[in-house]
Amino acid sequence: MRLEIGLGKFTVRVIHKSKAGLFTQRLHYSPVFPRLTKHYLGIHLNDELVGVLTLGWGTQPKGTIKKLFPSLDTIDYLEIGKMCMTEEMPRNSETQMLKEVVKWIKKNRPDVSLLYTMADGIMGKPGYVYQAFNFWYGGSYWTDSFMTNTGEKVHPRSMKGVLKDNADWLRETTEWNKEKLFWPTVDYINKIGMRRIKGLMFRYMYPLNNKGKRLLKNNTEWQLNSGYPKITDLKWKEQTTNGYVEIEQPEFNFDNAVINKKNIEQFKQYESLEKWFG
Repeated sequence: MRLEIGLGKFTVRVIHKSKAGLFTQRLHYSPVFPRLTKHYLGIHLNDELVGVLTLGWGTQPKGTIKKLFPSLDTIDYLEIGKMCMTEEMPRNSETQMLKEVVKWIKKNRPDVSLLYTMADGIMGKPGYVYQAFNFWYGGSYWTDSFMTNTGEKVHPRSMKGVLKDNADWLRETTEWNKEKLFWPTVDYINKIGMRRIKGLMFRYMYPLNNKGKRLLKNNTEWQLNSGYPKITDLKWKEQTTNGYVEIEQPEFNFDNAVINKKNIEQFKQYESLEKWFG
């Protein structure tokens, strides 16, 4: 697939997982790479890699689509995991990249009816890129993130170690004797200098065929060119001992990973090989 960009052309090609990971970690605000990724697409301009977009699913793909469209299953949709481009590309390049990726999906995955994605309101993103490409908007919901005392952003599913330590601490200091802890307690979060923060996630969906169009048109929860969120719709809350209180946008530090270190360093081997073999 080709798209004229200035004096060159965009081409979409499947690339190696590790190459996509390294590129994404250098340019995306979050260095943590999605686990359930199926397709790693590289956007090239004159044979130079200038963008990456990954396709796959979230942590509970079947549950996600069944909640939105009960008649569908995992094979009926793909979710954008990561999307980023080099800073040198023009402002509208991500929208043009989406156009080429949609063409790629229609050609290589004709079985897929819907392209799903979310804009991360915690990071101050209402989803302007998706709005410009005429994605359907499906509302918002509150989501949780944790921040360490060094500013690292941690997803709840990466908190297993913290939960184990929290449970041990509770057994030592209280009469709590349950087998498992599902969310860290406020007292323990405060003790280790972490913060639990809530922000809005904004749902977007793009139809890839007539079936997808019918599903969106017949579902009143999804809107096209209407009700799109703006910067003024962003909100954040932080957990305290007295409940949640509204806060300003948190400033995360993505340069010093500790809890996410294993996920990030899985691509270092490819980086070493690339230096030797190009």
